[in-house]
Amino acid sequence: MVRERLPFVDADRAVGAWGVLGDPTRRAIVEILAERPRAVGELAADLPVSRPAVSQALKVLKSAGWVHEEAVGTRRIYRLDPVAVGALRDQLDTLWRRALSGFAEVVGRPVEEEQGP
Repeated sequence: MVRERLPFVDADRAVGAWGVLGDPTRRAIVEILAERPRAVGELAADLPVSRPAVSQALKVLKSAGWVHEEAVGTRRIYRLDPVAVGALRDQLDTLWRRALSGFAEVVGRPVEEEQGP
């Protein structure tokens, strides 16, 4: 059977920062939580997906270390982990510096004159 030959993919397993942000719902949750911590119901009210979909996205974000939850009465409040956000910013800063360095190298090259036939 084909199913037996396909590798099992665990969608809940922690993925890299870039993979976590690749999903539009998870990215939207991160953007909303950047404003302030919120409960699942508050997040679901701001998103065009169901509450179970928000819970699933939070589960992945939590597994990846992007969010932490805190019990407040009967509610769970989710907040971004500043260390995870800082690590992504460091990666982006590194990529930005490399891109600027590469651009400066290309711009600094002398222009070669075209040679006609």
